[in-house]
Amino acid sequence: MHTDMDDKMLELEEEFAFLEDWEDRYRYVIEMGKAMTPIAAEKKTDANKIQGCVSQVWLLFNQDSKGKYHFQADSDAHIVRGLIAVLLRLVDTKTAEDICNMDIISFFHRIGLSDNLSAQRANGLRAMIARIHQICSCETLKP
Repeated sequence: MHTDMDDKMLELEEEFAFLEDWEDRYRYVIEMGKAMTPIAAEKKTDANKIQGCVSQVWLLFNQDSKGKYHFQADSDAHIVRGLIAVLLRLVDTKTAEDICNMDIISFFHRIGLSDNLSAQRANGLRAMIARIHQICSCETLKP
């Protein structure tokens, strides 16, 4: 039986399976980023900025009464916005436990997005994941 988390991963894997090369994936990721709702300028503050990214990246979140996290993010770089779009499809509306149990880096490898990222972009992706894990207190959830 698949959980909702599995369904989102499978859905993304299927979308990326049709993209034959890096150029196609790159264009698709940029399109995903363009489709995201931008964060209002007044919310692009240092407090919401993710450290460790070469591009500027802002992340907003809240947790609902059922313990599910809701994220919104933005960046000044098109490819980073697209990577954020993929990441948020994985983690949005998930509980901390679900998010902390995901192997997000492996997922990005499986769909062919990690292979051609520059070292700086890969570090930025890890910084985004680390910030989400910090928000969800993943270190305290580990046995």
